[in-house]
Amino acid sequence: MPNSLGSTDPQVASIIRREELRQLSTIELIASENFTSQAVMQAVGSVLTNKYAEGLPGKRYYGGCEVVDEAETLAIERAKELFGAAHVNVQPHSGASANIAAYLAVAQPGDRILGMNLSEGGHLTHGSPVNFSGRLFEAHFYGVSPDTETIDYDNVRAIAQRVRPKVIVCGASAYSRTIDFAAFRAIADDVGALLFADIAHIAGIVAARMHPTPIGHAQLTTTTTHKTLRGPRGGMIMSDESHGALVDKTVFPGMQGGPLMHVIAGKAVAFGEALKPAFRDYISTVLANARALAETIQEHGLRVVSGGTDNHLMLVDLTALGISGRKAERVLEAAGMTANKNAIPNDTRPPTQTSGIRLGTPAMTTRGMTPDHMRTIGRWIAEVLHTPDDLAKIASVRAQVHDLTSAFPLPGVERPSAHDD
Repeated sequence: MPNSLGSTDPQVASIIRREELRQLSTIELIASENFTSQAVMQAVGSVLTNKYAEGLPGKRYYGGCEVVDEAETLAIERAKELFGAAHVNVQPHSGASANIAAYLAVAQPGDRILGMNLSEGGHLTHGSPVNFSGRLFEAHFYGVSPDTETIDYDNVRAIAQRVRPKVIVCGASAYSRTIDFAAFRAIADDVGALLFADIAHIAGIVAARMHPTPIGHAQLTTTTTHKTLRGPRGGMIMSDESHGALVDKTVFPGMQGGPLMHVIAGKAVAFGEALKPAFRDYISTVLANARALAETIQEHGLRVVSGGTDNHLMLVDLTALGISGRKAERVLEAAGMTANKNAIPNDTRPPTQTSGIRLGTPAMTTRGMTPDHMRTIGRWIAEVLHTPDDLAKIASVRAQVHDLTSAFPLPGVERPSAHDD
Protein backbone atom coordinates (compact mmCIF):
# COMPACT_ATOMS: atom_id res chain seq x y z
CA MET A 1 0.00 0.00 0.00
CA PRO A 2 1.53 3.37 -0.98
CA ASN A 3 2.87 5.46 1.89
CA SER A 4 1.03 8.50 0.55
CA LEU A 5 -2.32 7.02 1.52
CA GLY A 6 -1.13 6.23 5.02
CA SER A 7 0.00 9.82 5.56
CA THR A 8 -2.90 11.48 3.73
CA ASP A 9 -5.77 9.43 5.13
CA PRO A 10 -4.66 7.02 7.86
CA GLN A 11 -8.26 5.97 8.55
CA VAL A 12 -8.81 4.66 5.03
CA ALA A 13 -5.30 3.20 4.98
CA SER A 14 -6.09 1.31 8.18
CA ILE A 15 -9.35 -0.02 6.75
CA ILE A 16 -7.57 -1.30 3.64
CA ARG A 17 -4.80 -2.93 5.65
CA ARG A 18 -7.30 -4.64 7.95
CA GLU A 19 -9.12 -6.00 4.92
CA GLU A 20 -5.82 -7.25 3.53
CA LEU A 21 -5.22 -9.07 6.80
CA ARG A 22 -8.73 -10.52 6.78
CA GLN A 23 -8.27 -11.85 3.26
CA LEU A 24 -4.82 -13.24 4.07
CA SER A 25 -5.92 -15.11 7.19
CA THR A 26 -9.26 -16.60 6.08
CA ILE A 27 -10.40 -19.28 3.67
CA GLU A 28 -12.50 -17.58 1.00
CA LEU A 29 -15.29 -19.88 -0.17
CA ILE A 30 -17.73 -17.37 -1.63
CA ALA A 31 -18.23 -18.66 -5.16
CA SER A 32 -18.51 -15.19 -6.71
CA GLU A 33 -15.23 -13.91 -5.27
CA ASN A 34 -11.66 -14.30 -6.39
CA PHE A 35 -8.27 -12.63 -6.06
CA THR A 36 -6.92 -10.57 -8.96
CA SER A 37 -3.29 -10.53 -9.95
CA GLN A 38 -1.05 -7.67 -8.89
CA ALA A 39 -0.98 -6.59 -12.54
CA VAL A 40 -4.77 -6.22 -12.62
CA MET A 41 -4.68 -4.17 -9.41
CA GLN A 42 -1.97 -1.95 -10.84
CA ALA A 43 -4.04 -1.23 -13.93
CA VAL A 44 -7.15 -0.46 -11.88
CA GLY A 45 -5.14 1.83 -9.61
CA SER A 46 -3.58 3.73 -12.52
CA VAL A 47 -3.95 7.25 -13.93
CA LEU A 48 -6.55 5.91 -16.37
CA THR A 49 -9.05 6.60 -13.59
CA ASN A 50 -8.66 10.30 -14.47
CA LYS A 51 -9.94 10.02 -18.05
CA TYR A 52 -13.47 10.58 -19.30
CA ALA A 53 -14.11 8.67 -22.53
CA GLU A 54 -17.82 8.63 -23.35
CA GLY A 55 -18.46 6.78 -26.58
CA LEU A 56 -16.42 4.03 -28.23
CA PRO A 57 -12.81 3.84 -29.43
CA GLY A 58 -12.43 6.29 -32.31
CA LYS A 59 -15.88 7.78 -31.61
CA ARG A 60 -15.52 9.67 -28.34
CA TYR A 61 -17.32 12.74 -27.07
CA TYR A 62 -14.17 14.05 -25.39
CA GLY A 63 -10.71 14.83 -26.70
CA GLY A 64 -7.51 13.25 -25.49
CA CYS A 65 -8.76 9.67 -25.79
CA GLU A 66 -6.23 8.31 -28.25
CA VAL A 67 -4.33 6.41 -25.54
CA VAL A 68 -7.32 5.03 -23.63
CA ASP A 69 -8.78 3.99 -26.99
CA GLU A 70 -5.89 1.55 -27.23
CA ALA A 71 -6.72 0.07 -23.81
CA GLU A 72 -10.38 -0.48 -24.67
CA THR A 73 -9.60 -1.88 -28.11
CA LEU A 74 -7.12 -4.28 -26.56
CA ALA A 75 -9.73 -5.46 -24.04
CA ILE A 76 -12.28 -5.98 -26.81
CA GLU A 77 -9.91 -7.90 -29.08
CA ARG A 78 -8.67 -10.11 -26.26
CA ALA A 79 -12.24 -10.89 -25.17
CA LYS A 80 -13.17 -11.79 -28.74
CA GLU A 81 -10.23 -14.16 -28.94
CA LEU A 82 -10.91 -15.63 -25.51
CA PHE A 83 -14.56 -16.44 -26.16
CA GLY A 84 -14.81 -16.51 -29.96
CA ALA A 85 -17.38 -13.71 -29.88
CA ALA A 86 -18.27 -11.63 -32.92
CA HIS A 87 -18.96 -8.44 -30.96
CA VAL A 88 -17.91 -7.33 -27.46
CA ASN A 89 -18.70 -4.31 -25.30
CA VAL A 90 -16.46 -4.06 -22.22
CA GLN A 91 -17.98 -0.90 -20.74
CA PRO A 92 -20.69 -2.19 -18.33
CA HIS A 93 -19.78 -1.29 -14.77
CA SER A 94 -21.10 -4.59 -13.38
CA GLY A 95 -22.85 -7.80 -14.31
CA ALA A 96 -26.20 -6.25 -13.41
CA SER A 97 -25.43 -3.25 -15.65
CA ALA A 98 -24.56 -5.63 -18.48
CA ASN A 99 -27.87 -7.43 -17.98
CA ILE A 100 -29.87 -4.20 -18.02
CA ALA A 101 -28.27 -3.25 -21.32
CA ALA A 102 -28.80 -6.71 -22.80
CA TYR A 103 -32.51 -6.68 -22.01
CA LEU A 104 -33.08 -3.13 -23.22
CA ALA A 105 -31.19 -3.77 -26.45
CA VAL A 106 -33.81 -6.31 -27.56
CA ALA A 107 -36.93 -5.86 -25.41
CA GLN A 108 -39.38 -3.18 -24.37
CA PRO A 109 -40.78 -2.63 -20.88
CA GLY A 110 -43.73 -4.95 -20.41
CA ASP A 111 -42.36 -7.67 -22.70
CA ARG A 112 -42.33 -11.21 -21.34
CA ILE A 113 -39.10 -12.79 -20.20
CA LEU A 114 -38.46 -16.32 -18.98
CA GLY A 115 -35.62 -16.88 -16.54
CA MET A 116 -34.45 -19.23 -13.82
CA ASN A 117 -36.21 -18.77 -10.50
CA LEU A 118 -34.02 -17.02 -7.93
CA SER A 119 -35.06 -19.56 -5.29
CA GLU A 120 -33.84 -22.45 -7.44
CA GLY A 121 -30.50 -21.11 -8.62
CA GLY A 122 -31.20 -18.06 -10.77
CA HIS A 123 -30.09 -14.46 -10.25
CA LEU A 124 -31.93 -11.34 -9.13
CA THR A 125 -31.61 -9.90 -12.64
CA HIS A 126 -33.35 -12.87 -14.23
CA GLY A 127 -36.79 -11.56 -13.34
CA SER A 128 -37.01 -11.29 -9.56
CA PRO A 129 -39.90 -8.99 -8.56
CA VAL A 130 -37.61 -6.97 -6.28
CA ASN A 131 -35.22 -6.24 -9.16
CA PHE A 132 -35.46 -3.99 -12.22
CA SER A 133 -35.87 -7.09 -14.38
CA GLY A 134 -39.06 -8.08 -12.58
CA ARG A 135 -40.33 -4.52 -12.42
CA LEU A 136 -39.71 -3.62 -16.06
CA PHE A 137 -40.73 -6.90 -17.66
CA GLU A 138 -43.44 -9.50 -17.27
CA ALA A 139 -41.29 -12.20 -15.73
CA HIS A 140 -41.97 -15.92 -15.80
CA PHE A 141 -39.79 -18.67 -14.39
CA TYR A 142 -38.47 -22.18 -14.77
CA GLY A 143 -36.63 -24.08 -12.05
CA VAL A 144 -35.14 -27.47 -11.35
CA SER A 145 -36.68 -30.91 -11.18
CA PRO A 146 -37.72 -31.81 -7.60
CA ASP A 147 -36.26 -35.28 -8.15
CA THR A 148 -32.87 -34.51 -9.68
CA GLU A 149 -32.50 -30.83 -8.67
CA THR A 150 -31.24 -30.16 -12.19
CA ILE A 151 -32.80 -28.25 -15.07
CA ASP A 152 -35.55 -30.24 -16.83
CA TYR A 153 -35.33 -28.97 -20.40
CA ASP A 154 -38.65 -30.57 -21.38
CA ASN A 155 -40.29 -28.59 -18.60
CA VAL A 156 -38.54 -25.40 -19.73
CA ARG A 157 -39.91 -26.01 -23.22
CA ALA A 158 -43.43 -26.56 -21.90
CA ILE A 159 -43.31 -23.32 -19.91
CA ALA A 160 -41.89 -21.42 -22.89
CA GLN A 161 -44.61 -22.73 -25.16
CA ARG A 162 -47.24 -21.56 -22.70
CA VAL A 163 -45.66 -18.17 -21.93
CA ARG A 164 -44.27 -17.29 -25.40
CA PRO A 165 -41.58 -14.97 -24.00
CA LYS A 166 -39.71 -12.34 -25.98
CA VAL A 167 -36.46 -13.32 -24.24
CA ILE A 168 -35.32 -16.53 -22.55
CA VAL A 169 -32.54 -16.10 -19.99
CA CYS A 170 -30.24 -19.01 -19.18
CA GLY A 171 -27.39 -19.07 -16.74
CA ALA A 172 -27.41 -19.14 -12.96
CA SER A 173 -26.03 -17.82 -9.71
CA ALA A 174 -26.27 -21.00 -7.65
CA TYR A 175 -26.46 -23.98 -10.00
CA SER A 176 -23.70 -26.58 -9.90
CA ARG A 177 -24.42 -28.56 -13.06
CA THR A 178 -23.55 -28.13 -16.74
CA ILE A 179 -25.90 -25.86 -18.69
CA ASP A 180 -26.96 -27.05 -22.14
CA PHE A 181 -27.00 -23.85 -24.18
CA ALA A 182 -27.83 -25.70 -27.40
CA ALA A 183 -30.98 -27.08 -25.77
CA PHE A 184 -31.96 -23.59 -24.63
CA ARG A 185 -31.45 -22.22 -28.15
CA ALA A 186 -33.66 -24.95 -29.59
CA ILE A 187 -36.38 -24.01 -27.10
CA ALA A 188 -35.99 -20.31 -27.92
CA ASP A 189 -36.24 -20.99 -31.65
CA ASP A 190 -39.30 -23.16 -31.08
CA VAL A 191 -41.22 -20.28 -29.45
CA GLY A 192 -39.71 -17.41 -31.44
CA ALA A 193 -37.72 -16.02 -28.51
CA LEU A 194 -34.26 -14.51 -28.33
CA LEU A 195 -31.73 -16.34 -26.15
CA PHE A 196 -29.74 -14.38 -23.57
CA ALA A 197 -27.05 -16.27 -21.62
CA ASP A 198 -25.67 -14.94 -18.36
CA ILE A 199 -22.39 -16.75 -17.69
CA ALA A 200 -21.15 -14.52 -14.88
CA HIS A 201 -20.21 -17.49 -12.71
CA ILE A 202 -18.86 -19.90 -15.29
CA ALA A 203 -17.15 -17.46 -17.70
CA GLY A 204 -13.66 -18.59 -16.78
CA ILE A 205 -14.65 -22.23 -17.21
CA VAL A 206 -16.18 -21.45 -20.60
CA ALA A 207 -13.07 -19.50 -21.62
CA ALA A 208 -10.91 -22.49 -20.67
CA ARG A 209 -13.10 -24.72 -22.87
CA MET A 210 -14.16 -26.82 -19.86
CA HIS A 211 -17.85 -25.95 -20.07
CA PRO A 212 -20.01 -25.69 -23.20
CA THR A 213 -20.04 -22.17 -24.60
CA PRO A 214 -23.17 -20.10 -25.27
CA ILE A 215 -21.39 -18.32 -28.11
CA GLY A 216 -23.05 -19.44 -31.33
CA HIS A 217 -26.25 -20.33 -29.46
CA ALA A 218 -27.21 -17.19 -27.54
CA GLN A 219 -27.65 -13.95 -29.45
CA LEU A 220 -26.58 -12.10 -26.30
CA THR A 221 -24.15 -13.26 -23.62
CA THR A 222 -23.25 -11.31 -20.50
CA THR A 223 -20.70 -11.91 -17.80
CA THR A 224 -18.94 -10.33 -14.92
CA THR A 225 -15.19 -10.03 -15.27
CA HIS A 226 -14.29 -11.15 -11.75
CA LYS A 227 -15.38 -14.53 -10.34
CA THR A 228 -13.79 -17.33 -12.40
CA LEU A 229 -12.21 -14.85 -14.87
CA ARG A 230 -10.09 -13.34 -12.06
CA GLY A 231 -10.35 -9.80 -13.41
CA PRO A 232 -11.50 -6.54 -11.83
CA ARG A 233 -15.09 -6.11 -10.72
CA GLY A 234 -17.06 -5.23 -13.83
CA GLY A 235 -19.26 -6.52 -16.64
CA MET A 236 -19.16 -7.32 -20.33
CA ILE A 237 -21.62 -8.07 -23.14
CA MET A 238 -20.90 -10.37 -26.07
CA SER A 239 -23.26 -10.69 -29.00
CA ASP A 240 -23.63 -11.86 -32.55
CA GLU A 241 -22.81 -9.27 -35.19
CA SER A 242 -26.45 -8.38 -35.87
CA HIS A 243 -27.04 -7.20 -32.29
CA GLY A 244 -23.72 -5.42 -31.75
CA ALA A 245 -24.85 -1.90 -32.65
CA LEU A 246 -27.96 -2.24 -30.50
CA VAL A 247 -25.86 -3.32 -27.53
CA ASP A 248 -23.41 -0.44 -27.95
CA LYS A 249 -26.17 2.17 -28.17
CA THR A 250 -27.94 0.74 -25.16
CA VAL A 251 -24.80 0.82 -23.00
CA PHE A 252 -24.07 4.42 -24.09
CA PRO A 253 -25.93 6.69 -24.23
CA GLY A 254 -28.77 4.39 -23.18
CA MET A 255 -27.87 3.58 -19.59
CA GLN A 256 -24.30 4.63 -18.75
CA GLY A 257 -22.13 7.69 -19.13
CA GLY A 258 -18.35 7.61 -19.14
CA PRO A 259 -16.78 4.16 -18.97
CA LEU A 260 -14.30 3.33 -16.20
CA MET A 261 -11.12 3.30 -18.25
CA HIS A 262 -8.93 2.08 -15.38
CA VAL A 263 -11.23 -0.90 -14.89
CA ILE A 264 -11.34 -1.58 -18.63
CA ALA A 265 -7.53 -1.66 -18.61
CA GLY A 266 -7.74 -4.17 -15.76
CA LYS A 267 -10.14 -6.25 -17.85
CA ALA A 268 -7.62 -6.22 -20.71
CA VAL A 269 -4.93 -7.49 -18.34
CA ALA A 270 -7.19 -10.27 -17.02
CA PHE A 271 -8.21 -11.37 -20.52
CA GLY A 272 -4.55 -11.48 -21.48
CA GLU A 273 -3.84 -13.67 -18.47
CA ALA A 274 -6.77 -15.95 -19.35
CA LEU A 275 -5.38 -16.45 -22.85
CA LYS A 276 -2.22 -18.04 -21.44
CA PRO A 277 -1.91 -21.84 -20.98
CA ALA A 278 -1.56 -21.43 -17.21
CA PHE A 279 -5.16 -20.25 -16.99
CA ARG A 280 -6.46 -23.55 -18.28
CA ASP A 281 -4.39 -25.32 -15.63
CA TYR A 282 -5.90 -22.99 -13.04
CA ILE A 283 -9.49 -23.76 -14.10
CA SER A 284 -8.74 -27.48 -14.16
CA THR A 285 -7.65 -27.21 -10.53
CA VAL A 286 -10.71 -25.12 -9.64
CA LEU A 287 -12.92 -27.95 -10.91
CA ALA A 288 -10.89 -30.66 -9.19
CA ASN A 289 -10.99 -28.69 -5.96
CA ALA A 290 -14.76 -28.30 -6.18
CA ARG A 291 -15.23 -32.02 -6.70
CA ALA A 292 -12.96 -32.81 -3.75
CA LEU A 293 -14.77 -30.35 -1.49
CA ALA A 294 -18.22 -31.64 -2.47
CA GLU A 295 -17.18 -35.28 -2.00
CA THR A 296 -15.63 -34.61 1.39
CA ILE A 297 -18.51 -32.72 2.94
CA GLN A 298 -20.88 -35.45 1.73
CA GLU A 299 -18.65 -38.11 3.25
CA HIS A 300 -18.99 -36.21 6.53
CA GLY A 301 -22.78 -36.20 6.55
CA LEU A 302 -23.76 -33.02 4.72
CA ARG A 303 -26.06 -33.09 1.68
CA VAL A 304 -25.00 -31.34 -1.53
CA VAL A 305 -27.87 -30.25 -3.76
CA SER A 306 -28.10 -32.44 -6.91
CA GLY A 307 -25.49 -34.74 -5.39
CA GLY A 308 -22.37 -32.92 -6.57
CA THR A 309 -20.93 -30.32 -8.90
CA ASP A 310 -19.75 -29.95 -12.50
CA ASN A 311 -18.34 -26.47 -12.00
CA HIS A 312 -16.75 -24.30 -9.32
CA LEU A 313 -19.58 -24.18 -6.78
CA MET A 314 -22.02 -26.24 -4.77
CA LEU A 315 -25.07 -25.74 -2.57
CA VAL A 316 -25.13 -27.44 0.82
CA ASP A 317 -28.52 -28.36 2.30
CA LEU A 318 -28.55 -27.76 6.06
CA THR A 319 -32.10 -28.99 6.70
CA ALA A 320 -31.05 -32.18 8.44
CA LEU A 321 -28.77 -30.22 10.78
CA GLY A 322 -31.60 -27.97 11.91
CA ILE A 323 -29.65 -24.74 11.43
CA SER A 324 -30.21 -21.89 9.02
CA GLY A 325 -27.84 -20.72 6.32
CA ARG A 326 -27.50 -17.48 8.23
CA LYS A 327 -26.24 -19.26 11.34
CA ALA A 328 -23.96 -21.50 9.26
CA GLU A 329 -22.46 -18.46 7.58
CA ARG A 330 -21.76 -16.87 10.95
CA VAL A 331 -20.19 -19.90 12.61
CA LEU A 332 -18.05 -20.65 9.58
CA GLU A 333 -16.83 -17.06 9.58
CA ALA A 334 -15.99 -17.37 13.28
CA ALA A 335 -13.95 -20.43 12.29
CA GLY A 336 -12.10 -18.45 9.62
CA MET A 337 -14.03 -19.66 6.56
CA THR A 338 -16.10 -17.19 4.54
CA ALA A 339 -19.21 -18.49 2.77
CA ASN A 340 -22.68 -17.16 2.07
CA LYS A 341 -26.16 -18.26 3.05
CA ASN A 342 -28.17 -19.34 0.01
CA ALA A 343 -31.63 -20.66 -0.73
CA ILE A 344 -31.95 -24.27 -1.81
CA PRO A 345 -34.68 -25.60 -4.12
CA ASN A 346 -38.07 -25.62 -2.33
CA ASP A 347 -36.57 -23.74 0.60
CA THR A 348 -38.97 -23.25 3.51
CA ARG A 349 -36.94 -20.48 5.15
CA PRO A 350 -37.02 -16.81 4.07
CA PRO A 351 -34.15 -15.34 2.00
CA THR A 352 -32.73 -13.64 5.07
CA GLN A 353 -32.29 -17.05 6.74
CA THR A 354 -32.22 -19.77 4.03
CA SER A 355 -31.72 -23.50 4.49
CA GLY A 356 -28.42 -23.69 2.67
CA ILE A 357 -25.00 -22.24 2.04
CA ARG A 358 -23.10 -21.81 -1.22
CA LEU A 359 -19.44 -22.78 -1.44
CA GLY A 360 -16.93 -22.18 -4.23
CA THR A 361 -13.27 -22.90 -4.94
CA PRO A 362 -11.94 -20.19 -7.34
CA ALA A 363 -10.38 -17.90 -4.74
CA MET A 364 -8.43 -20.47 -2.74
CA THR A 365 -7.32 -22.15 -5.96
CA THR A 366 -5.81 -18.80 -6.96
CA ARG A 367 -3.85 -18.86 -3.71
CA GLY A 368 -2.46 -22.29 -4.65
CA MET A 369 -4.62 -24.78 -2.78
CA THR A 370 -5.19 -28.27 -4.17
CA PRO A 371 -7.73 -31.10 -3.70
CA ASP A 372 -5.86 -32.31 -0.61
CA HIS A 373 -6.36 -28.92 1.01
CA MET A 374 -10.03 -28.95 -0.02
CA ARG A 375 -10.52 -32.27 1.69
CA THR A 376 -9.11 -30.77 4.89
CA ILE A 377 -11.35 -27.73 4.51
CA GLY A 378 -14.36 -29.94 3.85
CA ARG A 379 -13.71 -31.81 7.08
CA TRP A 380 -13.45 -28.52 9.00
CA ILE A 381 -16.73 -27.30 7.52
CA ALA A 382 -18.48 -30.48 8.58
CA GLU A 383 -17.01 -30.37 12.09
CA VAL A 384 -18.17 -26.79 12.63
CA LEU A 385 -21.64 -27.25 11.16
CA HIS A 386 -22.32 -30.45 13.06
CA THR A 387 -21.46 -28.65 16.35
CA PRO A 388 -22.30 -25.00 15.63
CA ASP A 389 -22.50 -24.02 19.32
CA ASP A 390 -19.19 -25.60 20.32
CA LEU A 391 -17.02 -22.53 20.81
CA ALA A 392 -13.95 -24.59 21.60
CA LYS A 393 -14.27 -26.50 18.33
CA ILE A 394 -14.74 -23.26 16.39
CA ALA A 395 -11.65 -21.77 18.01
CA SER A 396 -9.64 -24.91 17.27
CA VAL A 397 -10.61 -24.84 13.60
CA ARG A 398 -9.87 -21.11 13.44
CA ALA A 399 -6.34 -21.73 14.66
CA GLN A 400 -5.84 -24.47 12.06
CA VAL A 401 -7.20 -22.18 9.35
CA HIS A 402 -4.70 -19.51 10.36
CA ASP A 403 -1.85 -22.01 10.12
CA LEU A 404 -2.97 -23.18 6.69
CA THR A 405 -3.53 -19.76 5.14
CA SER A 406 -0.17 -18.50 6.38
CA ALA A 407 1.46 -20.83 3.85
CA PHE A 408 -0.36 -19.37 0.84
CA PRO A 409 0.31 -15.86 -0.45
CA LEU A 410 -2.32 -13.39 -1.59
CA PRO A 411 -1.48 -11.75 -4.95
CA GLY A 412 -0.03 -8.29 -4.46
CA VAL A 413 -0.37 -8.29 -0.67
CA GLU A 414 2.53 -8.39 1.76
CA ARG A 415 2.50 -10.87 4.61
CA PRO A 416 1.70 -9.27 7.99
CA SER A 417 4.49 -8.41 10.38
CA ALA A 418 4.36 -9.27 14.05
CA HIS A 419 3.15 -5.71 14.67
CA ASP A 420 0.22 -6.25 12.26
CA ASP A 421 -0.83 -9.40 14.12
